[in-house]
Amino acid sequence: MEKHIQIFLHKISYLSITIATLTLILVFFFQPLPETCINPNPNHPKSSCSAAHRRTTTVGTKNHRLWSTNTWTKHVNSFSTLFTHLQTLKLINNHTQTLILSAGGGQAVMALKQIGLVDVVGVELVDSPPLVSRGDPHNLPFFDAVFDLGFSVNLDQALFPARYVRELERVVRVGGVVVVCVEECGESGVREVLRLFRRSEVVRVGNVTVVGSKMTMIVTRRTISVCLRLCLVMRFHRFQLLSMMPLNYP
Repeated sequence: MEKHIQIFLHKISYLSITIATLTLILVFFFQPLPETCINPNPNHPKSSCSAAHRRTTTVGTKNHRLWSTNTWTKHVNSFSTLFTHLQTLKLINNHTQTLILSAGGGQAVMALKQIGLVDVVGVELVDSPPLVSRGDPHNLPFFDAVFDLGFSVNLDQALFPARYVRELERVVRVGGVVVVCVEECGESGVREVLRLFRRSEVVRVGNVTVVGSKMTMIVTRRTISVCLRLCLVMRFHRFQLLSMMPLNYP
């Protein structure tokens, strides 16, 4: 009796497997597959292989949309106010060759151009043409001493602050100005930032508001390095000693 029940159960199992297999085959061959898993939209292609024309957005169109927003306008106006203040301090003029480091979308670059500066370069890890070019703030693609002004409001976010400042000082010529804005801080915080500067002397420190954030602006003047200064002093004294030595003719 038990043997007959086992045979019956085996037959039912085989029959179930056969029915399931036939059902899958019918579904696979006769059920129409969707062309896309996304809801139909006339602006999207029906499939990844569609050869139909796809509407693209140019950089100019994207920039026009971005630059016409209230947020962009407020940011540009905020930077314009700051740079106008630097103009009144005689730190920059229309012919100042300027580098904006960690320039973001280019609001500071646009602000400088709007107040009359012609030669302005913005650098960021991700480019935003035509205002900002791609570059590593810790390894700038510029020769030494090619700018009159180096500016940044993102020193706080730098991965390696000392190297960040070193690159700023490297590309600014002697006599030029390096301006950084950091989170609002007191005297001890300012001293900590100034320790990063090895080739500059502090000119001015003050609190400002940039893009709605209270910050401390530190202005430094680019000078020669301490080592180079010592070498020049030693050469000068050596020249003086040589000039004072009597010349013996045969």
